[in-house]
Amino acid sequence: MPAIVLIGAQWGDEGKGKATDLLGGQVQWVVRYQGGNNAGHTVVLPDGQDYALKLIPSGILTPGVRNVIGNGVVVDPGALIDELGGLQERGVDTSGLLLSADAHLIMPYHTAIDRVSERYLGKAKIGTTGRGIGPAYQDKIARVGVRAADLLDAKILRQKVEAALEYKNQVLVKVYNRRALDLDEVLDTVQAAGRRIEHLIADTRLLLNQALDAGETVLLEGSQGTLLDVDHGTYPFVTSSNPTAGGAAVGAGIGPMRIDRVIGILKAYTTRVGSGPFPTELHDAMGEHLRKVGGEVGVNTRRPRRCGWFDAVIGRYATRVNGITDYFLTKLDVLSGLEKVPVCVAYEVDGRRCDEMPMTQTDVHHAVPVYEEFPGWWEDISRCQTFDELPANARSYVLRLEEMIGAKVSAIGVGPGRDQTIERP
Repeated sequence: MPAIVLIGAQWGDEGKGKATDLLGGQVQWVVRYQGGNNAGHTVVLPDGQDYALKLIPSGILTPGVRNVIGNGVVVDPGALIDELGGLQERGVDTSGLLLSADAHLIMPYHTAIDRVSERYLGKAKIGTTGRGIGPAYQDKIARVGVRAADLLDAKILRQKVEAALEYKNQVLVKVYNRRALDLDEVLDTVQAAGRRIEHLIADTRLLLNQALDAGETVLLEGSQGTLLDVDHGTYPFVTSSNPTAGGAAVGAGIGPMRIDRVIGILKAYTTRVGSGPFPTELHDAMGEHLRKVGGEVGVNTRRPRRCGWFDAVIGRYATRVNGITDYFLTKLDVLSGLEKVPVCVAYEVDGRRCDEMPMTQTDVHHAVPVYEEFPGWWEDISRCQTFDELPANARSYVLRLEEMIGAKVSAIGVGPGRDQTIERP
């Protein structure tokens, strides 16, 4: 049986949590394969309860599904404990959660450096959440990181933290004029948290491959989105990992030939959080309208999202770099009541038309959207159950987007609820 990748096709916040939740009944495993607690998914259940998930995969809300925090994720033990506790208080069964032994840990010195370095950059800041994600990935690549398995060996853990602090404290004190961190205080904090999550640590690579061999279906869930990928996004205003579909095999520990479907998630308009280029961003009343009607506030950061019209250029780009087989288009209902709905079909860069993503950072920053306008619709679509029930103009909008992004729209979100989804065979 296959592995399925679920990937954000814009700058994140597209509604991946809802898509994962909808697929939960069809899969046996859900794996979060990259990122950290700097991202979040919101899932609204039929009874109206909503859950904001950060590190834990969205499959945790579907009974019987095994959930894995993969080796490609960086994990803040305290944040994981808090999230588990919040779910358990609400009666969610979290016994099916596993943590890869090879997942790297976000240490106290990572968050300390992240916060002071972002302030130090001033106007040149990247717009990080200050949760230590970038510094943790830096240590991973530098081969000085601490992994979940190290929580099971106090001697190894002390050696790694002691070696790390010899350098980190120099940076904190001499570069940023901050207080040095105490070795024993850091160890006490990490070990106390480790004792509460060590029962989750497992060889998840082995378990996932065994599950696939046994005919079970594995859903690989990314956080953030394509344009935030460290290699393929709007660098340097990106995250520190690979949310694109290619990162799924690496971050879960399965072979790429195991994957036979890549589902892209797109909003019917576009949003992003943090700094960086955003060609279709609206700085007017319409941008505020989309923000208000769409409830565009970050799940994790509570920062208001920047809003703009749908960008078919980045949609085509996402289809290409992820190998997307089909799309889930979310929040179509937010566009109801508009007389005209513009879509960016290309960019103009220094007097020339670009139908594909510009190659250089400079050209991306200079990109001016070229719009095609579509007639809007006034009807409330939140109760539509089939594609044919949508207003004619809404159907035309979806079909035109399909043509422009180069892949079929197989599902359409018409509201936040689990049951407010139109599926197209």
